[in-house]
Amino acid sequence: MSRTRRPADSSGPAAAKSAPGAAGPASAASAPLLNLLPTVGGPAPERADAARNRRKILDAAARIVAEQGPEAVTMNQVAHASGIGVGTVYRRFGDVSQLLWALLDDRERQFQEAYMSGPPPLGPGAPAAQRLDAFLDALVDRVVEQREILLAAQSAAPSARYTSGAYLAMHTHLTLLVSHTRPTANAPLLAHLLLAPFSPSLMHHLSQEQRLSAEELKAGIRQLLSLSGPVPS
Repeated sequence: MSRTRRPADSSGPAAAKSAPGAAGPASAASAPLLNLLPTVGGPAPERADAARNRRKILDAAARIVAEQGPEAVTMNQVAHASGIGVGTVYRRFGDVSQLLWALLDDRERQFQEAYMSGPPPLGPGAPAAQRLDAFLDALVDRVVEQREILLAAQSAAPSARYTSGAYLAMHTHLTLLVSHTRPTANAPLLAHLLLAPFSPSLMHHLSQEQRLSAEELKAGIRQLLSLSGPVPS
């Protein structure tokens, strides 16, 4: 679903040389953060009118998913909600499955742009500890909002999450933030563990079956981050 690219940008903290799965604390490098992050590719260049139609179609599909769930999405419904002819919707996306994957990819790209180059504290310009809190809060919102599509993707290919461009980008970003806040920690490992609670199946269970709000989930993540030191005997 996700491709990778390496955008040039001089903003953000120094990047770690450690590979995403490597052990040991991340070390600082002179290259900018954004030069090292695998990223979700945007849509191919297209005419302005085609880009507007694509945006209308994706926004309409997103509204239907938010209001009724992904199972309610049909090409006819999306065409009606977007004001775009159903033939155009089919030509652009092929079928409902491809449309939903395009929607998920679009949301991943927007989220990545926000934490890589958006305003602080989520984007560059704030202390690493504040960016870490902001990132995890934003990730809760994103996973809760997109839980149905993410859950469908996880069910189709459970291990694909860990090799996707989106996951690798988030892991690298968290590794860098953790390495700044806890220089002696095994930052790549902690980054994986921080992302573990955001498994779509767990977030679906907590938000839908346990009826926990996004604010309760954010508070729980913050409490988890505060746990440190030896376990009491």
